[in-house]
Amino acid sequence: MMDLQHLFVIILICLGTTVLTQAIITYRFRNKLQLPPSPTALPIIGHIHLLGPIAHQALHKLSIRYGPLIYLFIGSIPNLIVSSSEMANEIFKSNELNFLNRPTMQNVDYLTYGSADFFSAPYGIHWKFMKRICMVELFSSRALDSFVSVRSEELRKLLTRVLKKAEAEESVNLGEQLKELTSNVITRMMFRERHSEDSNGCGGKREEVIKMVVELNELAGFFNVSETFWFLRRLDLQGINKRLKSAREKYDVIIESIMEEHETRKTDEAGARNMLDILLHIYEDKNAEMKLTRENIKAFIMNIYGGGTDTSATTVEWALAELINHPEMMKKAQQEIEQVVGNKRLVEESDCCNLSYIQAVVKETLRLHPGGPIFVRESEQECKVAGYRVPAKTRVIVNVWAIGRDPDQWEDPLEFRPERFQGMEGKLMSEKMVSFGSGRRSCPGEKMVFRFVPLTLAAIIQCFELKVKASVEMNEGIGSSLPRATPLVCVAVAKEAIQSFSSLEPKLNF
Repeated sequence: MMDLQHLFVIILICLGTTVLTQAIITYRFRNKLQLPPSPTALPIIGHIHLLGPIAHQALHKLSIRYGPLIYLFIGSIPNLIVSSSEMANEIFKSNELNFLNRPTMQNVDYLTYGSADFFSAPYGIHWKFMKRICMVELFSSRALDSFVSVRSEELRKLLTRVLKKAEAEESVNLGEQLKELTSNVITRMMFRERHSEDSNGCGGKREEVIKMVVELNELAGFFNVSETFWFLRRLDLQGINKRLKSAREKYDVIIESIMEEHETRKTDEAGARNMLDILLHIYEDKNAEMKLTRENIKAFIMNIYGGGTDTSATTVEWALAELINHPEMMKKAQQEIEQVVGNKRLVEESDCCNLSYIQAVVKETLRLHPGGPIFVRESEQECKVAGYRVPAKTRVIVNVWAIGRDPDQWEDPLEFRPERFQGMEGKLMSEKMVSFGSGRRSCPGEKMVFRFVPLTLAAIIQCFELKVKASVEMNEGIGSSLPRATPLVCVAVAKEAIQSFSSLEPKLNF
């Protein structure tokens, strides 16, 4: 009897163990199946070996093999790679509330005073308040109209610099000139309508601010080994923390001095409020809906520079390079400007709404060469996307660059063809491209881009013929704003019409 009982217990234990083991294996296998497709990962480093110096290109190659949703581990950090507009829309429309936050990144978090900025702040009351300020006070049509003269004057200065090069028959680095243009415009819109030559105002600190923000942007995008691998997070193997501390302290001193000057003088000589005036007014208003700190303002200024300086400049640079390589399209764009504007005056911002082909050139440039080739969000809770399981706290990397080249969405996707955007509604374009993000967390500066970029492009090709020895190479460089591998350098030949602008518009200083 004892032997039978003993045998029965053994059988039950074996049966129970088998059932439990099978349940565990089935559970793990089922969960594995529910995750999106994933290449084979290596111990510790995950899928880092599959990436390259230009991340969006490497991720695009993986998507061709594994599909529009891929699950990758970058070190110990899980990532969902999104490479089609269909998948992006499912995430940011069907599941938008779950993907409203950006992941916390050590570099960015420190530079922005612990997510005191608008870009990386968690979705909530503070973020909503800052978004409303952006849309109403800073980037609304009314606010942008108030800075038309600033953009126009800085554009004229750019044309003057290029003209001097043309008269001397010297080549001009248009990439460098365009970055100077956008930096100057943002500085004057943010701080004061005051020339850089004025050493008594904050304009005298313009070069310091720009140089400082360039360094901060580089540090923000630096690959932090200690953050990528969980067992290294207490270490500072690359000395990044020391560099971050030094850079933020320098930035803090410069911006604090500018803020103090504005608090003393309140408004500029013309009585017009600039962006910093608006932010300081809210900071000082005891009855304001939301209290802003000085750190909020400093971080926001950093956002504006980081998001607006390089991206607009590189978009114009890529557009010019494409037009130079497609002479028939360059001619079509020039003919449109001549028909709409003529050759008796310089193109103005108000003309851009009637320059449909120029607008199409800009949109096609953003499709092939987006100013932000990827953007990142994070899942708040576990959810399902396209039938796959996406765990909580998964970073969602949207490959905007790949979406613009998706053959399922675009005919001949690698060809530069502005005509594809003529007549296309803006809503349809945004759904197919997501160049400015998507949903509530989309870029608030989109209106500014579609005012400033077409104007700058149109003015340059209205005033100059751009000559190169051969075709312009179109290789991409390393950087978060999709820079060119080599700047666009060419010889500018002034058109006859430009000479008449000086007599009609003395401010051109030709």
